Amino acid sequence: MTSSSNMFEAREGERRLDQDPATMPPDGGVVFIGRFTSSWNARDTCPKNMRAARAAGQPAVLTVDAPYRPGLQGLERASHIIILSWLHHAPRNLIVQKPRHAADAKGVFGLRSPARPNPVGLHVARLVGLDIGTGRIDIDAIDVLDGTPFIDIKPYFASTDAIAEATVEGREER
Repeated sequence: MTSSSNMFEAREGERRLDQDPATMPPDGGVVFIGRFTSSWNARDTCPKNMRAARAAGQPAVLTVDAPYRPGLQGLERASHIIILSWLHHAPRNLIVQKPRHAADAKGVFGLRSPARPNPVGLHVARLVGLDIGTGRIDIDAIDVLDGTPFIDIKPYFASTDAIAEATVEGREER
C-alpha cells in the first residue's frame, strides 16, 4: 500500500493539523462493510469525480461482506444508489489545501478532495446489477482506487436528494 504522504504532495499555501486524526482514538465505531473492485490502481489515473468516471466507461463492482448482505434486500428497487466510501489512502491532517486548478488555497470543508479529517467519499452511481447471495453490486462507474472500502449504501431518491437550485459560487455547473 502506498503511503498517503507519497500520494498527496505538499503545495504552497497548504496547512496541516498539529495532530493527525488517523492517530486519535476512534469515537464513532465506523466499520467497513465491503470493498470496491475498480479499474483504477493509481491516483494519477483514477477519475477525479463521477462525471469523469462515467466518461471513462469503466463499470465497477462493490462486494458487500457476508454479515451485511441481508441489508441489501429491497435495494433492487433503486435505479441509483449513494455509496459512502472510506478513502483510506488520503491524508487526514491536511486542513487547508491548494487544488492544482485553483488560484488560492481553500479549507477542506469547502472542497470535495479526498484529503480530510474523516476521508469519507460520496458517490452516486447507477445500479446495474445486484446479487444478494454473493453481495455483488454492479454499478456504472466509480471514482475510487481498486480495493477502497465502503461504509454505507443508500438508495438515491430524486424527490429528496436532488436540489435543482443548488449552486457553489465560482462554479459554472450545478
